[in-house]
Amino acid sequence: MDAPRTLKKRAEFLRVRASGRRWAAAGLVLQMRARGDGAPMKVGYTVSRKVGNAVERNRVRRRLRAAVRESPDLRPGRDYVVIGRRAALSRRWDALVADLQAAADRVERP
Repeated sequence: MDAPRTLKKRAEFLRVRASGRRWAAAGLVLQMRARGDGAPMKVGYTVSRKVGNAVERNRVRRRLRAAVRESPDLRPGRDYVVIGRRAALSRRWDALVADLQAAADRVERP
């Protein structure tokens, strides 16, 4: 899968949050908004300063970006926001990808 487009503006993040579709897993929280078009998905990443210093936050962000690229459950025509948690630093890679896939499956359910 190609690298997804990135949400960058605060208004885009707020639109996804307002949709109300979210699911928390061990190392992340996934929010989703269906746009209703067939355009490629857009993904935004955010990691709070509570997670740690800049090095740790960037490591979490890199791991989440790689997990999104590896996850087949994210669909086109949707905006996703992935919120990193501290557990994403020490979570095994296969478990982190499984968490993302389970969250993606869960936010798609009605």
